[in-house]
Amino acid sequence: MASRSMFPCLTVFFCVISILAPLTAGQLDYSYYERACPSLPRIVRWNVWAALRDDSRIAASLLRLHFHDCFVNGCDGSVLLDDTNDFKGEKNAAPNRNSARGYEVIDIIKADLERACPSTVSCVDILTLAAREVVVMSGGPFWPVLLGRRDGLTASEKAANEQLPSPFEPLDKIAAKFTDKGLDLKDVVVLSGAHTIGFAQCFTFKRRLFNYQDSGKPDPNLDSSMLSNLQSTCPEDGSNTKITPLDIQSVNRFDNAYYRNLMNNSGLLESDQALMSNSQTADIVKSYSLYPYLFYRDFAASMVKLGNVGVLTGQTGQIREVCGSVN
Repeated sequence: MASRSMFPCLTVFFCVISILAPLTAGQLDYSYYERACPSLPRIVRWNVWAALRDDSRIAASLLRLHFHDCFVNGCDGSVLLDDTNDFKGEKNAAPNRNSARGYEVIDIIKADLERACPSTVSCVDILTLAAREVVVMSGGPFWPVLLGRRDGLTASEKAANEQLPSPFEPLDKIAAKFTDKGLDLKDVVVLSGAHTIGFAQCFTFKRRLFNYQDSGKPDPNLDSSMLSNLQSTCPEDGSNTKITPLDIQSVNRFDNAYYRNLMNNSGLLESDQALMSNSQTADIVKSYSLYPYLFYRDFAASMVKLGNVGVLTGQTGQIREVCGSVN
C-alpha cells in the first residue's frame, strides 16, 4: 500500500482539483482510457515511484522532458523519438544533448502498458501523466490530466533549437516564446518555479560568475556568498558539465523556496533572476515567495495549459508501439 509520503497532495488542502470546470476539452477527456486501459494510473504511478526511489533527480528530469516536448511543435511525444533517415530528432538538439534524461522511465512504462493494454495509450499521454506524478511525489500539487493525445510522426532538431527558451536569453525573448505557445507572462513565472527541483550544469550559469555580459566581472546582482560557493564549484577553467542544484534550499522538494531565492538574489540561472528585473514578474515572484498555496494553485493551472499545447487527437498521429520510433 502506498504511504502518505508518496502522495502528499492527497492529504493537504491545496490539492488543485477544481482548476478545470469541464470534463473534456476538445477531444481530450479525463476518463479517456477508463475502459480501454483501467490500469494506466497504477502502472504510471508505480513506475514513476520506483524510478524516483532509485534516482532523486528523475523528478526534475521527467518534468523537464514534458516541458521540452510540449514547447516544440506541441505535446506530441516528439522529444522521445530517435533520429531516422528522414529526420534529425530533438534528443541531440542543443537544449537536450547530454542533459535530457528520463527516456528509459517512459520506455519501461510503455512496455508495461503494451502488455496490459496493447496499442492503446500514447507515449505523450504517458509523459504528461509522469510529469504530474513526479511533482506530486516531490511534495507539489495534484492536478487532473486530460487524456487522449496522440503521438506525432516526426521530430525536429531545428525546431527544438529555435523554440525552446534558453537560460542565456533575456526575459522579453523568453516571454515571446511562451506567447507563441498560447502561454503568457504569468506562465513564464509560474513554470519557472519548476526549478525548485533539479540541477544545472556549470556552463548554463558560469558566465555570471566570471564574465557577466563581457564585463570581465561577476554578475553584480548575484548574492556574494552564493557567488563564492559557485566559483568554487565551477572554477573558470574547470568542468562545464559539473552539476549544482537549481534550488540549494530544498534540492529535491517541490516548494516555493525558488521564489524566496529570487527575492534574495540567489537565483542560479540568469533567466531565473531576470524575473526580478520586470515589475510585473517581480510582483508575482513576491506573491509566490510569501504564499506557497498560491504558487501551487497557479502551477497546476499552468501545467494544464502547457499539456494542451498543440495536441494531436482523433485520427491525427498514431499510438506508437515503442516511444522512440514511429510505427
